Amino acid sequence: MRYLGLPALLLPLLAACTQKSDADYRAEITTSIHDLIGEDLAALVQGARELQASAPDHAWDSTVDAAAITAMQDAWKRTRVAYEHVEGAIVALFPEVDATLDARYEDMVGKLGSDGDLDLFDGRGVTGMHAIERILYAPAIRFEVIKFERGLTGYQPAAYPTTDDDAISFKTVLVQLLIDDVNQLRKQWQPTAIDIGSAYQGLVGLMNEQTDKVNRGATGQEESCYANLTLFDLRQNLEGTKEVYGLFREWVRSKAAGGEADATLQSKFDELATLYAATTSDSLPVAPDGWSPDHPTAASLATPFGALWESVQASVDPRSNGSVVSEMNHIATLLGLPEFVAP
Repeated sequence: MRYLGLPALLLPLLAACTQKSDADYRAEITTSIHDLIGEDLAALVQGARELQASAPDHAWDSTVDAAAITAMQDAWKRTRVAYEHVEGAIVALFPEVDATLDARYEDMVGKLGSDGDLDLFDGRGVTGMHAIERILYAPAIRFEVIKFERGLTGYQPAAYPTTDDDAISFKTVLVQLLIDDVNQLRKQWQPTAIDIGSAYQGLVGLMNEQTDKVNRGATGQEESCYANLTLFDLRQNLEGTKEVYGLFREWVRSKAAGGEADATLQSKFDELATLYAATTSDSLPVAPDGWSPDHPTAASLATPFGALWESVQASVDPRSNGSVVSEMNHIATLLGLPEFVAP
C-alpha cells in the first residue's frame, strides 16, 4: 500500500521540476523572436525582389507601364507590411540598420550639402524604402508634402525614370541595394544578437510614437507620405507589436499579477485596433487648417483628423494610467525588463 502512495508524493516535486524559470522564458522568447522576425525579414526581401522583377528596363510611361507600376506599388506595400511588423525590435537592436532602410528623404538629403541627391536612381545619397516609394508614387505626391520638401536644401523633385539608363539603375542598383541591406540584416539577426529587454522596450517606444506619426500628417512629413499610407503603417505597427508581445504572454501570465495585466493590455490593444479600423482608408484624414498639436482648438478636435489624433494620444500617452504604453511598462516591471522612458 505504501508503494501505491509514492507517485502522489512525487507529483509536487515533478511539478516543481517542470515549472519554467525566468531564464527558461527568456531563452524561449529569444528563439521565438528570432524566428518570427526572421519570417518578416524574408517577406521583406521577397517583396523587394517582386518589385524588382516588375520594374521596366526602359523609361517609364504612366500609361504604357501602368500595370507594371501598379505591380511595383503593390510589392512595395508588402515590404512595408513586413518592416512595420518588425520596426520596434529592429530599431532598438539595430538602429543604424533602421536609418539605412527607413530614413525619410529630409533626413538623408540634409546630409548631402547644397546639391542634394541629383540622381534619384543610383543607390547613393537618398536610399531605402522611402527613396523607392518617392519614385513609385512621384505623380501622386500630395501638395503639402511637396511644399515641405521644396524648403529643404538640396531638394530635387520626385520623378519616374525618364531614360532607359535611369530605369535600369532603379531596378538593378537602388532596389538591389534594399535587397542587399535586408539580407545583411538577416545575417546579423542571430539569437546571440537579441536582447529581449531592449526588444520589448523598442515595442513600447513604437507605440509611444503613434501620436507623433499622426502629428506629422499635418506637415507633410509623415511616414509613407508619398504613397499616402500612414494609417496603413500605424495598423501594421500595432499588428507587429501584438505579434511580438504575444511571445511574452505565457511569461507574463506566470506572474502573480500577470493575468490581470495581460488582459488589460489586450483590451487596450483591441481599442486601438478598433480606432484604426474605423475607416477603410489607408490614409490619414486631412489635417484642418491651422492645426496645432500643442494648442488644438475645439473646432480642430471635432474634425476627423483631430478626433483621430486625440484618441491616439489618449491610447498611448505614457503619462496616462491605462494607456497602451503605461500598461506595457507595467508588464516590463513585472518581468524585470527595462521600462520605456519617453524622450
